Amino acid sequence: MNFVHKPVLLSEVLRFLDPRPGEIFIDATVGGGGHAYALLERLQPGGFLIGLDRDEEAVHAAGLKLKPFEGRFKLFHANFSSLSSILEVEGLKGADGLLFDLGVSSYHLENAERGFTYQVDAPLDMRMDRRQELTAAEIVNTWPEEELTRILKEYGEERWAARIAHFIVRAREKRPILSTLQLVDIVKAAIPARFRRSGPHPAKRTFQALRIAVNDELGELRRTLAELERVLNPGGRIVVISFHSLEDRIVKQTFKELSGRLLEILTPKPVVPSLEEIESNPRARSAKLRAARRVLKKEEGE
Repeated sequence: MNFVHKPVLLSEVLRFLDPRPGEIFIDATVGGGGHAYALLERLQPGGFLIGLDRDEEAVHAAGLKLKPFEGRFKLFHANFSSLSSILEVEGLKGADGLLFDLGVSSYHLENAERGFTYQVDAPLDMRMDRRQELTAAEIVNTWPEEELTRILKEYGEERWAARIAHFIVRAREKRPILSTLQLVDIVKAAIPARFRRSGPHPAKRTFQALRIAVNDELGELRRTLAELERVLNPGGRIVVISFHSLEDRIVKQTFKELSGRLLEILTPKPVVPSLEEIESNPRARSAKLRAARRVLKKEEGE
């Protein structure tokens, strides 16, 4: 399967990042290379892009997509919390633009064997980086009931977290829970029928919570945003696209804490996709974009 990930909010990304010839940009979640391609077009002549992704297949796909810019980009199979060390190895002080497009890609959802979707049967995996050992199956089969309840409540904002965790523990005592549809059946059994008749798929929040836990998505985001002073050059711009409230809350709070001292917030309210974009790309529906610029100190601006 080809790694296809339609870039969300592309014109807004370009407007807020404002790429200029000769600048150095980082796409911290390069995916299939859609955003990166548009950025590289505007960074020429003389510009350079560093792309990261924790999924090796994404890195390979981005390399093919960006081939017309050979020599003007470098890709890394790495988590974005590695940004500082990558810049150091590359001998760079920082970047003029930084993009995060968070969450799971269409490729991950449509590639059943990766175990991200509750729509088809597949191994209960959910690793974005297949080098890591922790899988969703390990969490479901070995973590204590209290910890399962916590992640379902905290990461999935699941009303029935305690009940689902209890049903999971009871089910795994009989046999290991190894497939996605096994887990879906358990979640459905745990949620009272009248609450399953409307709203999103009953397993949606459970799968979201497990994916976030497997990939430590919120921890990765917090650790990386804490290093903005090291990563972003004075005057540099940052754009973060998030797809659920937990990520957006972290970005909003971090930007607010750094406002004035390090950052100038460019989006007082999050930017959301137009109706036209949602119609052409339904997965853009929940996207929220926040942008900021690193402030110039007096001595840097003179």
